[in-house]
Amino acid sequence: MSGATVPDPGGSTDDVLAVARLVSPTEERNPRTTDIDLLPAAEVVRLILDEDAGVASVVRAERFRVTQAVELAVEAIRAGGRVHYAGAGTSGRLGVLDAVELLPTYGVGSEWFDAHLAGGPDAMTLSVEGAEDDAEAGRRDLDDVGPHDLVVGLAASGRTPYVAGALDVARERGARTALVSANPAAPLADRVDVAILLDTGPEAVTGSTRMKAASAQKIVLNTLSTATMIRLGKTYSNLMVDVRATNAKLRARLVRLLGQATGLAPEVCAPVLADAGGEVQVALVMLLAGVDAAPARAALDGPDGVRGALARLGAAPPR
Repeated sequence: MSGATVPDPGGSTDDVLAVARLVSPTEERNPRTTDIDLLPAAEVVRLILDEDAGVASVVRAERFRVTQAVELAVEAIRAGGRVHYAGAGTSGRLGVLDAVELLPTYGVGSEWFDAHLAGGPDAMTLSVEGAEDDAEAGRRDLDDVGPHDLVVGLAASGRTPYVAGALDVARERGARTALVSANPAAPLADRVDVAILLDTGPEAVTGSTRMKAASAQKIVLNTLSTATMIRLGKTYSNLMVDVRATNAKLRARLVRLLGQATGLAPEVCAPVLADAGGEVQVALVMLLAGVDAAPARAALDGPDGVRGALARLGAAPPR
């Protein structure tokens, strides 16, 4: 179970009771699935998918706050800061997944997006006992946060101590903060600048927040990081122009991308991509502006990507 923190078996009775009293829709029983264990597979699948069907609309209802988080992320990166994800269990793993996928997709690594998972790398595949209950670990893992950064806490329950520690140190350092939670009454919501509270309701299996709660968090993270990349010039139109090509298949995809962006044949695009050293943005500016690699690369030295480079070269891109 992610985000909805389970106390360490060695914890005090008071700690156990405090968590047991937590008010969160994800911990309530779902009246639509109380007989799920008596049903044939087809009906089990139908019930689960019926529950999942409303997740996108729940996220859409929070689009204003997602937009606020995107603006904070763009502001942080433009100021030389980073976006930090901090979470435990499934919530934390989703943060790691989102961050690591930005490198092959947009050429961006931990210098822009960094993910912190309670229990460290081992917790990606194994449950690390008590990790999510360790607020001090959250503080330690975010020790390098700075005033230009954005720290995004990921906690389905909205109260995970590890996340609380991360958000606390972020505020102390002057960083901006956000929370993504599946609990409209998240206890941590009043500690952040932007609280994205996703009311996904009771899970098909009570408390199993790797289901609807996690799906909603994944959509938020996809939207947050993708919109941030778009605003920072990592796309041209709806095309990825900072893909890392590490094999023949990906190099062929880049040639196809250049053709889609310019309308030119692969035979024209491939040698230009080679002249650009495999850098898609450079090749695209070369093709659209009719310049060599050096001026194309120089024109890209700005915060506004391919379109900004074309403007500086006086070349009007096709619509």
